[in-house]
Amino acid sequence: MKNLKVITGILAMTFLTLTAMSCKDAKKEQNNDEGHNTEMNHDNSDGHHDSDKKEMAMNSNQDGNAEMILKDYFNLKDALVSDDEAKAKEFGAVLKKSLENLDVSKYTEEQQTELKEIVEDAIEHAEHISESPIAHQREHFKILSKDVTDMVVITGTANTLYEQFCPMYDRGSTWLSKSEEVRNPYYGSRMLKCGKVQKEIN
Repeated sequence: MKNLKVITGILAMTFLTLTAMSCKDAKKEQNNDEGHNTEMNHDNSDGHHDSDKKEMAMNSNQDGNAEMILKDYFNLKDALVSDDEAKAKEFGAVLKKSLENLDVSKYTEEQQTELKEIVEDAIEHAEHISESPIAHQREHFKILSKDVTDMVVITGTANTLYEQFCPMYDRGSTWLSKSEEVRNPYYGSRMLKCGKVQKEIN
């Protein structure tokens, strides 16, 4: 039994070491391709919109409610970066309310349909985050981040945003940031700087 515990401990440490090394390798690859995602294939298809609709809406189409959603999303992201489960629960609940208050009436019929689908899904994940331990919060944050990115495609954004990519978490995961500096919400203090800027959104 004692030997089993020792072996389990060694295996766990080996896995963590390999994970950290893989992330460093990914960061080297990031430096080589100067921030462009040429070698990592990130599948952005999700059913919300086709790849030919990826261009971001013009700033003239900004939505105050959407900006509030982004503010609450970034507060949630920062809580996960800080490994703060309680704050993430709090901001998950706040974000859920902001999503519920999004007024889609000023958009086209097609955009309204799309936004309603996006928001419905995002509300579900924000609610789960408000009730879950941090490991599950991060699982839901991955899908929530995709929903919020899809929302920004339609609503536009008042500020430049950065879509960032972590090659390690769940076979590759993205999130939005107001800063180019990578602060990983999926690993927090364990691998704070693991990732790269994949796309600039303005």
